[in-house]
Amino acid sequence: MEESISGFKVRGDWGDVVEHGERIALALRETGADGDAFYEFDDWRPKSHERIDEDVSEKTAEQASVGEGEGEQAGKSPGEDLQTAGEKLTESYEKVEENDTESAMESWGESIGHVARAADSASRKALRKVEDTVYRKVMTQMAPYYFDNELVSANIQEVGRGEGGETFVFEVNVNDDELKDEVSDILAEYESEIDRWHVEAEKRTEDVAAAEGVEPPEEEGGPDSTMT
Repeated sequence: MEESISGFKVRGDWGDVVEHGERIALALRETGADGDAFYEFDDWRPKSHERIDEDVSEKTAEQASVGEGEGEQAGKSPGEDLQTAGEKLTESYEKVEENDTESAMESWGESIGHVARAADSASRKALRKVEDTVYRKVMTQMAPYYFDNELVSANIQEVGRGEGGETFVFEVNVNDDELKDEVSDILAEYESEIDRWHVEAEKRTEDVAAAEGVEPPEEEGGPDSTMT
């Protein structure tokens, strides 16, 4: 592993980059990282059973996507918001005829709000569709697969392919300098104290459980179980 101002970097085969991701996830956990940002990275980092051009590509496209707007979060489509906007506009006219100016203005404002929310939802969906297509078809051919949130910034790139297999470079930077120093110290301990790192493998307990007629055990794994 190489350490620099830009992060913790490893170059090697798929097993090497998987191990690198596991070590950093476990080191982060040891520092007390336990929020959404940590679990987002833990989900995105490459796994032993995954492929970079399929699984990591899909996860990168998902995390890079434009987030949901207020209308989508409320479960309303642009059409539904426009319909509500029309109803509120009609209600506003009725209040004007009743000389209820205050209620008329309130309904008119709500109508405008629903129109704006409909436009926002429609534009987000259009951007998301273009984003996904461009990312999958173009960007993954030109740039590394990347991840970015408030906790870490990471990227992985295939840099070679030969008789010995594929070669990758995987770099992860911890965005907070103090936390980065803690992670660096923990990674150094792993290097000096752990003789062999057992890379996690996907556990398929469902098939065995079905054959034996028992309930599958609770799922193990994650960054807590990579070290032996």
